[in-house]
Amino acid sequence: MRESAAERHARLLSLVRQRGTARVSDLAGLLGVSPVTARRDVEALAAQGRLDRVHGQVSWPRAQAAGAPGPAPAGPGGLVLGLLAPSATYYFAEVIRGAHEAAARAGARLILRISDYRPEEDRARTEGLLAAGAEGLLVAPAWQGPEDRETYGDWLAELPVPAVLLERRAAPGSPLDGLDRVASDHAHGVLLAVRHLLGLGHATPLLVARGDSPTALAVRAGYAEALTTLGLTAPRPVIDSVPAEIDPGGFERAVRALYEAVVSGQASAALVHNDVDAIQIVQRLAEFGVRVPEDLALIAYDDEVAALADTPLTAVAPPKRQVGRHATELLVERLTEGAGDEAGEEAARRHLSLLPRLRVRSSCGAPPVNAI
Repeated sequence: MRESAAERHARLLSLVRQRGTARVSDLAGLLGVSPVTARRDVEALAAQGRLDRVHGQVSWPRAQAAGAPGPAPAGPGGLVLGLLAPSATYYFAEVIRGAHEAAARAGARLILRISDYRPEEDRARTEGLLAAGAEGLLVAPAWQGPEDRETYGDWLAELPVPAVLLERRAAPGSPLDGLDRVASDHAHGVLLAVRHLLGLGHATPLLVARGDSPTALAVRAGYAEALTTLGLTAPRPVIDSVPAEIDPGGFERAVRALYEAVVSGQASAALVHNDVDAIQIVQRLAEFGVRVPEDLALIAYDDEVAALADTPLTAVAPPKRQVGRHATELLVERLTEGAGDEAGEEAARRHLSLLPRLRVRSSCGAPPVNAI
């Protein structure tokens, strides 16, 4: 039976309310209609005051959100927490899981919005969380580098509710540096990997890393810090890695650079960020006759799917689930214990760094042991 315009409008409104804001072109795809139909529906609903429309995007009306009743409490505490994440898969799936578990234990409801790594949409997504009744926010902005943080970050310091940054670090001295935050100490994770490879008798390991995320940049910075701490010199500059599905040529250049370093004797060990790149690099090196771990000891960074490789990959495992859990517990504490202590002093903000662990498997040439 053909869907009526009223039914389609109801679906459209539901999508916008869930997302907070959306592109008209995206709504067309989600609704399974033409862009012309989606645009006509949006115009009709905006004329009725049921949506706000600006520059090809629509959002839930501010006035309606302000007058609408909040979501039903999830438990005795009745708190509603909002979580903004750049993705609900790979790395952030565990962060979200940890946050959800902690919220449930606190009797709070957790509302999730995804930015799809579009930092320009972080603010609108967050406003959608507030419109949906969020009393506190867990925010992992979609920054991919310092320039995104500088361009799209200032508004976070002006949020009207308590907020905790997740897996993100503010520039020292910036307004955002005064926010609570919980993040993995990636420099510690890199140091664990480098020390482990040195302990196996290898010279300074190479780093093969992406440069398209805060984690990738932290791994790169941690590598430089680890070399300084250990008094080492890199055998050659960091090899830039890129996703094979996005830039096949760039990925092939990274593989060949690593291959040349191995066959020339420059390096016998490498740390690779991230798991997916590491698995694909190992597969490609095998086609060139380079074996892991016989010819190259390799450690991956992230430990999302490293254990599933043909040769299970030793990996640095950031405490992703615990990041979500501790951040949520901190936010609940802010919301339930008030703004100050018994003496009336404002509660101190916290920057909590959680230490990654090293999970030893076959790819580094050492017998598997308990996580370090």
